[in-house]
Amino acid sequence: MGSRRKFLEKASVAAVGIPLLCYSSDLLASSSEPYDGRMLRVAIMGLGSYGNRVAKAMVDCEKAKLVGVISGTPSKIADWREKYDVPEKNCYNYENFDAIKDNPDIDAVYIITPNGLHCEQAIRVAEAGKHVICEKPMGINAAEGQKMVDACKAANVKLLIGYRMHFEPKTMEVIRMRMDGEFGQPKFFQGQSGFVIGDPTQWRLNKKLAGGGAMMDIGIYSINGARYMLGEEPIWVTAQETKTDPVKFKEGIDETIQFQMGFPSGAVANCLSTYAMNNLDRFFLNGSDGFAEMQPSTGYGPIKGRTHKGELTQPHITHQTLQMDGMAELIFEGKQPIVPVDGEEGVKDMKIIDAIFEAVKTGGKVEITI
Repeated sequence: MGSRRKFLEKASVAAVGIPLLCYSSDLLASSSEPYDGRMLRVAIMGLGSYGNRVAKAMVDCEKAKLVGVISGTPSKIADWREKYDVPEKNCYNYENFDAIKDNPDIDAVYIITPNGLHCEQAIRVAEAGKHVICEKPMGINAAEGQKMVDACKAANVKLLIGYRMHFEPKTMEVIRMRMDGEFGQPKFFQGQSGFVIGDPTQWRLNKKLAGGGAMMDIGIYSINGARYMLGEEPIWVTAQETKTDPVKFKEGIDETIQFQMGFPSGAVANCLSTYAMNNLDRFFLNGSDGFAEMQPSTGYGPIKGRTHKGELTQPHITHQTLQMDGMAELIFEGKQPIVPVDGEEGVKDMKIIDAIFEAVKTGGKVEITI
């Protein structure tokens, strides 16, 4: 990655906004010698499409390995056992997975179930003495997120959130440039996150399971992106909802929300979250001395982007592979990513989502304390 030495130097000093910690260059460096350190042994809970994506990506991990599964569907467990050589003793269902506390072959559980189940499941995993990796959003509101943080602290286990973009090379380069002052003073961020959702009976359109609609699923990317690209935490939000299909998008399930955020420096963000439009995966950062544009900005890749200095050329590596190796380093070696992936980071995004929903409801500006 370009200017890595300057990046590390910048990361070692205090900065305004999001904590910027040491970056693990090991994740991008090729090595001729095989890794012989401690392996993070992971059980995946929830064997749906994204669980499958994570499992496939972990085949290429050096520091993390899939060793167990948790599912309510016996046929899926059988398929995964054969495909990934998962021992029968490491297979559980949603009723009996508390028994992982007696299984020394599992270090962590990656929760990839519907949002509304995350809180209870994370607490149960923590009480079983295993590290918790939870897909975002971490819960359906900030209160649930804080319960998860508290439970993991009480159990002395890590709580990590599946922020794969916090390990993505082109994203990291834009953050490096911002830290090095190459954009000057950040002034404006635009985030567009959306797609046309399909099956109207799926859990993402179920209020109890999803906690909301597009905002919980795709809008969170623009929220998190605004924070790490501007390097600040928002202090207010305003928001407006548009709903063209009240049958598909029932009460409590947002179809399209435009939202605005203000930051202490005076920077502003203007974002769109939708389940009704395709071709929306774009971030734009404008500063007093330059800009960065990424499109696609958060898809599974490859990410593409350019700045006022030219095209971003960092290599594409499967996001979930980088994420899981990075989380193994965090848990066993204490190496932190530039932008945190811990439970506290997840709670911050949930507080902003709560404020956006409140702004939609009231029609006014909602102050945020993070």
